[in-house]
Parts: sequence; structure tokens; C-alpha cells
Amino acid sequence: MTPSPVPIDDAARVRALRRLQLLDTPPEERFDRLTRLAKRLFDVPIALVNLVDAHRVWIKSNQGLADAVEAPRDVAFCSHAIVGDDLLLVPDATRDVRFADNPFVTGAPDVRFYAGCPLRLPNGHTVGVLCLLDREPRTLDDEQRSLLRDLAGMAEQELVSLQLATTDPLTGLSNRRGFELLSRYALATCRRLRRPVTALFFDLDGLKQVNDTRGHAEGDRVLVEFASMLRTVHRESDVVGRFGGDEFVVLLTGADADSAATCVRRLEAMVEARRPTTGAPSGTFGFSVGAVAYSPQRHDSIEALLAEADAAMYEHKVSRRPRASA
Repeated sequence: MTPSPVPIDDAARVRALRRLQLLDTPPEERFDRLTRLAKRLFDVPIALVNLVDAHRVWIKSNQGLADAVEAPRDVAFCSHAIVGDDLLLVPDATRDVRFADNPFVTGAPDVRFYAGCPLRLPNGHTVGVLCLLDREPRTLDDEQRSLLRDLAGMAEQELVSLQLATTDPLTGLSNRRGFELLSRYALATCRRLRRPVTALFFDLDGLKQVNDTRGHAEGDRVLVEFASMLRTVHRESDVVGRFGGDEFVVLLTGADADSAATCVRRLEAMVEARRPTTGAPSGTFGFSVGAVAYSPQRHDSIEALLAEADAAMYEHKVSRRPRASA
């Protein structure tokens, strides 16, 4: 088996993929209808939309591979497909030195034929593949190849529309809709695996003063910088979003209250360290935060968990206000 080449820009490519926040998310009709159509049009037993992460392939849409959700990147045909500019066509994998001893060829699902069209974002990064698999050798004629490219183009359009619909345009974080979609799935997964979950609800202090005294452009810069700090402090597995205005939320998966407190302290240190370098006077920019650990007895939904974290944030904000002198 020939190892797949790694794209020169693979780190940037993976970052672009993860910003889509589609990894570890359930199937969606927008992609499933394309794989159902591909399976029918090409008369193949298997059609997939695969997203190629750093060390694995996440199967976003699956027609014909039972309950498979991911595969190691080093044995996936799609890891070869993402490095090309056009279709990767393998008429008979048993006769191709790159794949003849691949475990997906020598064992289940007994792949003989593979055709994969790369899925690219507008920035040029290839994040996945729309692919067809068959257990019998075959090929595609020119018309069929053109049709597969057309279907891949439709999948690319879905990636772009999903990114626009669930992403805050200023900070690049998930917007409210995107956060709620991802956090529902993350919460359900942690609940099933009995792993702890903690929600953090942030509200920036002093943003109105920044907007009033320095202008909205400076206020936007503060929002973008705080979003960057949140990305730095938290892990890729955490769900980070901007709810709008000066409110931000984070769902820490597999993290208890102590771990959340550590993240908050790191964030406080980053905000404090920012002031001397920007010339911002002390107190110009800070944040209030509410932290609540998930409890199945108290929280029947992600909305209930966030509502309690919001209330805790407000209590923290009130407690930090200067008290009027007697």
C-alpha cells in the first residue's frame, strides 16, 4: 500500500475544515440527498461525502456502509483524492499498486472501484471528497465524470451555504444557530458517554464605552480579539460561539467545573496582558462570566443549560459593579 502524499498546506487545510464545524456532527439531509442521488445515478452500492481531518476521515453522509462514521486517514482512498486537482479514478483497486493491499480492498467493504471528486472551499482548500465505491471493477465515461463533478459542485455549494448560515461574519465563530446545532450533538454525545460538560456564558464589560469613545471599528477589533482568545484557550473539541452583540458562549466537552475555572483564569490573564500593548486603560475591557456544569436532573436541553449560565453571568456582573458610597 502506497502512503498518500500530504498536501503542503495540510495544516491550513485542516484548520479550514474545522472552522466549518462539521466534524463529529450527525448526518444532514443537504448532503444525504446528494449521496442518495449519486448512488442511484451511478448504480453503485456505496456513495459518501467524506471530510478529511488531520488523522481520520469523518463520513458526513453515508449511503451503503452500514453504521460507519469514520476511518483512519492513512488507509482512506480519499486521502489520495484530496491532493489532486480533479477526479481520482481507480477502476480496479486490486490492480493498483497504491491500493492492492489496502485493508478496505483485502477485507470489508471489499472495494474494487473508487471514484472521488475533491470538495473545495472558496479559499482553495480541499476539505473533503464526494466518492463512489463498488465491489466490482468498472470505470466512468466522460459524461459520467462530468456528472460526478456537477454533484461535487453541489456539495461545495452546501458547504458554503452552511458556513454562511452558521458562522458569525465578524469573528468567524459559530453564530447562535451554529452553536446550538453543534452543542446539542456534543451534549448528547457526552451524556451518552457519561462525560462531564460545562457551559460558559461571557459578556464583555466596557464594550459600549469603547464604541462611544474610540468608535465602532475599535469595538469590532475588541470582539475579534476576544474571539481569538477564546479559540486559543479552548480545545478543538469545545464548541465556541458568539450569540450576538457582546455575548459569547462556550460548551466545554469532557470538562468539569475545575477545568472550566482554569480556562477562565487563562482568559483573564490574556485580557490583562493585552492592556499595556494596546494602551487601553485599566478597566476599559474585561468580561463577566457564568459557569454551570451540566446536570441531567436540572437541564433537559442545551437551552436550559445556557439559561442557567446566563443567569450566573449576570450575578457575576452585578457583584463586580462598584458600590455606591453611603
